[in-house]
Parts: sequence; C-alpha cells; structure tokens
Amino acid sequence: MNAEVSIIIPTYNESENIKGILHLIKEHLPKNTIVEAIVVDDNSPDGTGKIAEDYFESLKEKTRYTINVINRKTREGLSSAILNGIQQAKGKIVVVMDSDFSHPPQLIPKLVDALKQSKTDIVVASRYLNGGSIHGWSIKRKMISKIATIIAKKGLGIKESDPMSGFFAFNKDIIKGINFDAIGYKILLEMIVKIKGVSIKEIPYTFSNRENGKSKLGTKIILEYIHAVGKLYRYGKKEQQKETRSSVRFVSKAARFFSVGASGLGINYLTSILFTSSLDMWYLHATILGIMFSITSNFFLNKYWTFEDRNFTAKRTAIQYGKFAGFSSIGALVQLGMVYYLVDDLSVSYPVALVLAVATAAFSNFILNKKWTFKEKVWS
Repeated sequence: MNAEVSIIIPTYNESENIKGILHLIKEHLPKNTIVEAIVVDDNSPDGTGKIAEDYFESLKEKTRYTINVINRKTREGLSSAILNGIQQAKGKIVVVMDSDFSHPPQLIPKLVDALKQSKTDIVVASRYLNGGSIHGWSIKRKMISKIATIIAKKGLGIKESDPMSGFFAFNKDIIKGINFDAIGYKILLEMIVKIKGVSIKEIPYTFSNRENGKSKLGTKIILEYIHAVGKLYRYGKKEQQKETRSSVRFVSKAARFFSVGASGLGINYLTSILFTSSLDMWYLHATILGIMFSITSNFFLNKYWTFEDRNFTAKRTAIQYGKFAGFSSIGALVQLGMVYYLVDDLSVSYPVALVLAVATAAFSNFILNKKWTFKEKVWS
C-alpha cells in the first residue's frame, strides 16, 4: 500500500541521531495512517545512510511504517535534499523535519491532524507563536535567528510568526508547477513566497538544541540566506503590479529600511560584544566600533535594496555615505547617551541597553536619510 504521509529527513553526519529519530517517529505515527520516512543523505562520511538502512532492516513490523534512504553522491545542501525527498514521496501529505531531535516526532500527528482538519495548505510548527519556545541556544544564536526572521517578515511581507521554521507539514499538490531555487536552508520561506494564495496555520512547539553532532550553521549558511532572501524579494517584485499608493510605498520602504536596521543591529551587537568579551574593551569604546561597522553595512544595503539606487560611482557614493554616516551619527549620539544612562544610572545590563538604544534611533534615521541622502519625498 502507498504511504499517506511522507516524512522527509535530510541528513549529513547524523550517525549519532538517525536511528533514535527514526525509532521515535515509529513510536508516534499518526493513527491509522501509513507512513514512510525518507532519509536523504548527502554522502555522510560517518555512515548515516547505512545506519538508517540497517535500522529499517531490523524492524519486524513494516506494513504501516517504511523507511526509504536516498544516498546522494555529493553534499548538495539542505533545501536541495528536501526537494529530492519530495520528488520521491508517495504520500499526499509531506512532513519536513530535522534529524537532530530539535523537532520532536511527538508533534507529527498533531501537524498531520491540523492539516486535515483545518483544510489549510501548510501547517508550521512555530517557535515564536504564543506557547512556543527555544531551549539550549546561546544569546548569539537566538539573536541571529530573530534577525533572520525579522528580515524575512519585513523584507518579504510575510505575516507568519516563524517563516524560518524547518518543521512543517503540507499538501504535496500545492507545489505543482513551482520552480524552486533551493538556496540555503529554508525551503518553507520559498514556498510561502512563491505559492499564490497559500493558506497557513501555525501551532506552537518547543525547539530543543541538538545534544549530539555538530550544528550546520556557519558563515556560508548566513550568506546563502541573504542571497535567498534577495532572490525571493526580486521574485515577489516581478509578480506584483507596480504599487501607486504613497502610503504603501512608504511602509514598504520603511519595512526594508528596518530590516536592514535589524541586520545592522546584529552586526552592532555582535561586534560590540566581541570587543568587550574577547578584547576586554570598555563597553563605550566597543559600542563606538559596533556603530561604525553597522553604519557601513547599513549604508550599502539601504542604497542597493531599500532605495534601489544602483549608481555606485565613487563621487556619488562617497557623498551619500557621508550624509548617511552624518545622520546615523545623530542616532549614534542618542544611542551612546541611552547606553550610558541605562547602564550607569539605571544598572540595566549592557546587552539589553544596547538593543533599546539602537531601536530608538531607527525611525529618525529612516526619515532623514530618505529625504536628504537619497533625495526622496518623505511620504512616497
């Protein structure tokens, strides 16, 4: 009998986790449902694929739960692996999840039931919905995740609380005719943007950081994410008719500006924390360096993306950078003053004071730079 639900599990060097996750899936199958787990392994040196195959061979009962292992010859990436698994899936319902126990198999029946009962296209397990949470992440990792989520929501106009989730279920028919780029780690983000009229339901869950194996997050993944968001933004822009309402254009550019600001917040925060923790620098000096790094990255991102100014001649860019830095410095003075007041006078912790101070300066920076740096009407 063909499977009704296909569970896609992309893997690379998950030998410590794969057997356990496959067993837990078996222990928490949706009731009266034929399920296939599809392990898509990117030629793991630690033998992940072979362990999955051996586990399936050891099962006595195989009528309602089968395991198919796709052994790929090279490491082609997570989104590519998920798409490869979907192509082989026999079920009308597809569940995507990780193999490192961060996504609890106990939630699979709930995802499947919600998909059937609510008649939506996608059900997402959300870390950020009320009732959801994250356990075991450092402040740095939480900050990166939050910034990535803000960029996706503001930059791409997404309303869901956790568009970066890697744990979700969907009806396979909804992706017919969709051409996926499969860049980076977040295939759900691409589905939300590219599937017209898609209906989505979210349910909260607790994400737990992996106990075994090594996280795949690194500089390459972050750069791939930025590239993917850029492509999705251009895709959405081509799909939509040119907006003529000034209010909508204003909000759209403000959203992009604040998305860039969120990335700048991350750069500012991480740079400042790096200098205070690693080099034992005084927090005000570290804050100044963080501001300089974030101003530079924000300028180029806003010039190219927010205000769509592609003229990078040296004189024009230098003048714009000077204005941008000048206006940003006004916000920087506010930021420094707030940081000093909150830390020294109110005894607020430095990380919290830093976030509050950066956020306070954002809106004034947008208005000043929109009007004077990039020569646009404020309400446009």
